[in-house]
Amino acid sequence: MDPTITRPDQLPVAERKVLVAMSGGVDSSVAAARLVEDGWDVAGVTFKLFCYGEEGKESKACCGLEGMRDAHSVAHRLGIPHTVLDMEELFRARVMDDFASEYGRGRTPNPCVQCNTHIKFGPLLSWAEEHGYPWIATGHYVGSRRVQIEGGERTLLERAEDPNKDQSYVLWGVQPSVLERTLFPLGSLPKAATRRQAQGFDLPVWDKEESQDICFVDERGYAEVLRKKLGESHPLFQPGPILDRTGRHLGEHHGLVHYTVGQRKGIGVHTEGKLHVTRLEPDTNTLRVGAEAELLERKVSADDVNLFVPPTYLSKGPVDVKIRYRHEPAPALARWVDGRIEVEFDQPQQAITPGQSLVVYRDGLVLAGGRIEAKVSTDARIESVQGLEPLDRTFNV
Repeated sequence: MDPTITRPDQLPVAERKVLVAMSGGVDSSVAAARLVEDGWDVAGVTFKLFCYGEEGKESKACCGLEGMRDAHSVAHRLGIPHTVLDMEELFRARVMDDFASEYGRGRTPNPCVQCNTHIKFGPLLSWAEEHGYPWIATGHYVGSRRVQIEGGERTLLERAEDPNKDQSYVLWGVQPSVLERTLFPLGSLPKAATRRQAQGFDLPVWDKEESQDICFVDERGYAEVLRKKLGESHPLFQPGPILDRTGRHLGEHHGLVHYTVGQRKGIGVHTEGKLHVTRLEPDTNTLRVGAEAELLERKVSADDVNLFVPPTYLSKGPVDVKIRYRHEPAPALARWVDGRIEVEFDQPQQAITPGQSLVVYRDGLVLAGGRIEAKVSTDARIESVQGLEPLDRTFNV
């Protein structure tokens, strides 16, 4: 089934039903409205993700009680059924527990990736199919395309037309089988156009602020979430040594939970030059710091990989690799090694952070994604593209 279908009249009647994930924000509301306008048989669903009594805030633009009310209001305005699914237990196990576990390993996680991977897509499609909806849709700014690669058809994520809003980076964990049944109505729109459409549809959320923060973190910050989850006695909250790369003792940190790779402010060490956090070492409760130049690395590996293409296809030519949400994809070479992705950038990249996502693109399509494991320690360089098979460009548009 081609996920780029945009008109329901191209499908049999039984295939025209779509379940839209509605957070109560502008984007998912417009996604639902566009699908209704195009003639789809639409229903909306909103997730209950955590206990709103203590951890949820009324002012959150999505995921809180306000979001649930707004999603119901939009669904009523559009004349579509609306359901709230209680996903709290799964959310805690797959997102919040993972968040705490990754910090405990000295890594900096991206909980939105885990939420998209384990909450907002696979389980949603399962529930949709159980209730007679063969399609799901979301308000993410991303596209999908059916392509021909090495003799087989595959569904790949495609970067949104508006690079400032592209969300493909946080969707690398979504399984290809789920993408085949997912519609992305906003992939071709800039945010300003989405707001105009929301106003044109007379949606009550058209001027609602955009959610920027982690939904389960309030104004006290993520450290308080971890403190509640792990306990005050956890090693993450214990003071320890601040060392430079030579092992010279520069001071004491206040607990590794308060630091991340690349951080410059708040280290608490005064020297002639500016220091940055270069590494967290939870095994010894050590914070490593150094000059900005020490943050530069050319090689990195990623584990926990989701591969959208055959492993051999990764090394068939140059790729672009993104290592942070606001990072411009950088030219690189990539290869598949023992269940991991190894990447060598053309130019050194700054503050490669274990636990963050690494996403591999070619021609704007997502080939693979994973969680940054570490810089590649081997001195062996990734082989040159010279002598490799030509880049397969038999994509069907």
